[in-house]
Amino acid sequence: MKTLSPLFLFLLLISANSFLPPPPSASAAYHDYADALAKSILFFEGQRSGYLPPDQRLPWRANSGLSDGWTYNADLTGGYYDAGDNVKFGFPLAFTTTMLAWSIIEFADVMPPAELRNSLVAVRWSSDYLLKSVSQLPNRIFVQPNADHNCWERPEDMDTPRTVYAVDAPNPASDVAGETAAALAASSMAFRSSDPGYAETLLRNAAKAFEYADTHRGAYSDNDIIREGACPFYCDFDGYQDELLWGAAWLRRASSDDTYLNYLQENGKTLGAEDNINEFGWDNKHAGLNVLVSKQSSSSHIDYTPGGLIYRPGGSNLQHATTISFLLLAYANYLERTSQSVNCGNLDVSPYALRSQAKRQVDYILGDNPKGLSYMVGYSDNYPQRIHHRGSSLPSVKDHPAAIACKEGSVYFNSTGPNPNVLTGAIVGGPSEDDEYPDDRADFKKSEPTTYINAPFVGVLAYFAANPDFS
Repeated sequence: MKTLSPLFLFLLLISANSFLPPPPSASAAYHDYADALAKSILFFEGQRSGYLPPDQRLPWRANSGLSDGWTYNADLTGGYYDAGDNVKFGFPLAFTTTMLAWSIIEFADVMPPAELRNSLVAVRWSSDYLLKSVSQLPNRIFVQPNADHNCWERPEDMDTPRTVYAVDAPNPASDVAGETAAALAASSMAFRSSDPGYAETLLRNAAKAFEYADTHRGAYSDNDIIREGACPFYCDFDGYQDELLWGAAWLRRASSDDTYLNYLQENGKTLGAEDNINEFGWDNKHAGLNVLVSKQSSSSHIDYTPGGLIYRPGGSNLQHATTISFLLLAYANYLERTSQSVNCGNLDVSPYALRSQAKRQVDYILGDNPKGLSYMVGYSDNYPQRIHHRGSSLPSVKDHPAAIACKEGSVYFNSTGPNPNVLTGAIVGGPSEDDEYPDDRADFKKSEPTTYINAPFVGVLAYFAANPDFS
């Protein structure tokens, strides 16, 4: 495919508010990006499900979800709880894995050795689980255990049924299977130099997952049984076609197999590769696909808060800031390696300009915002204290060994006090469009952290940790 400049990137830069200076109330403080990087990776240890290893660094967590998969006589232990709940939704989990692996692929050369190791551990905790989820292919893929949203209890105390949802052929699961293919392919690249045998296993299973995705086309949440568990949280809202292209693109990059290049060329138009969509997240891969294959996108519109944060309506808004910042840096790297810039009319956008825009988002998240608040828990002295997170908000099993049943946790949920356990490195959903943040655990759209907010930020912070004086 020809290398073209994805125009959504420079349109992002020249949006009306994109070059505004920080608001007067924001503190233009020095940021310890290396510290933020370490904490952004540590966060994933707080989200672990399954048997925890002896070197677990967040001591208030313990083993959980040990019966996952039993209803299918399968071992589905491990993986990550996606957010502040005790559920392992396969769709966002796979996207999280892809972004963690891409962070390593793109920025491993500038990561401190200790954090590169920790990042690989974080990826493997997830990729091992995804291998289990595809272990019964070609005829079955596991997509998630059951939800627990009616209970406010620690993952270690879960007493709700851990019913597993699976999709059996010929029922469709192009979205989950396509994203799983991308995750396993990207992970294979991350492990290629340190564990080539494991990398080969990942790549082989990525191909199997993609075959299921392409053979049985359709959205997994179109299945009535799956819809009960996935919706309204992680339905496929934007269609499955982008995941087919995304999975094929990653398999092409990981394998150099022209079969996947041909797939992209032959199916790109019918699957919407040219759609004018500038989103990038667990449900929509278009902007990421543009950068991954450097294919043109023709238009975009990005809104900003008065304080300069990328904003889109809905919950967990900081996922847009972290994913777009990652894409800006990744594309800046591509431009720099080929001595190119993005040009439109009289405007020439350099890698430096792309990185400057990413840095503005990073600094906002770390505290250069109208409230002077770090939206990363545990970073600086001023960060959210009442995040929407079960394990963080309830006393740990070490401090309170007796089980806390489903409804007994309500008193902790309704408390106005700070969470007793610090989920270090967690990035919350973020402020509203007017830069306000109430620090209220009941306001989950703003106060709930998610794995897919943090995952792209690992790569972003790795770049600025290696370039702390970038300005």
